[in-house]
Amino acid sequence: MCRPSSLCALRPWQGTPYGYISDFIGSLLNVLELFLDCLTEPNERLVEFGVGGICNACADPANAAVVIQSGGIPLIIQCLSSPVRNTVNYALGALYYLCDASTEEEILRPEVVDVIERFAAAGAVNVNFGNIAQAFLDKHVPKLN
Repeated sequence: MCRPSSLCALRPWQGTPYGYISDFIGSLLNVLELFLDCLTEPNERLVEFGVGGICNACADPANAAVVIQSGGIPLIIQCLSSPVRNTVNYALGALYYLCDASTEEEILRPEVVDVIERFAAAGAVNVNFGNIAQAFLDKHVPKLN
C-alpha cells in the first residue's frame, strides 16, 4: 500500500535528475517499487506523484529495467486515461524512455498508439501533450509511406 506519509519524505527528490535518485535514494529505499505501488491507488494525487517519480527515474536504463521487470508498463499505460494532466504527461514521458526493442510489443499496441496519436493531434489544445506525444511517435512509431 502506498502511504502518503512515506511519499512526503520523497517529495523533494521527485523532480531531481535521475542520477541523484539512482545513486542516493535508490540505494536506501525501494523507491521505484513505492512509485509503482502508487499507480494502483484510487487517490489521483498519489498516482500523479508515482508516475512522476517513475518518469524522472526511467531515463536511467537501470531504473527502466526495474520498472519493466516489476510489471510497470501496463500501470503506466493506464495513466494515459487519467483526468490529471500532469499524470498523462508523466506517463507519456515514462513510455518514451521505456519503449525499446524488448518492450515495443507491449507499448506499441494499436490502442496505445491510437491514444498517443490523439494527444499529438491535439497539440493546439494542449501543447505539452502534443509535443511529448509527437516526440514519442517520431522516435518509436515507424512511418508508413
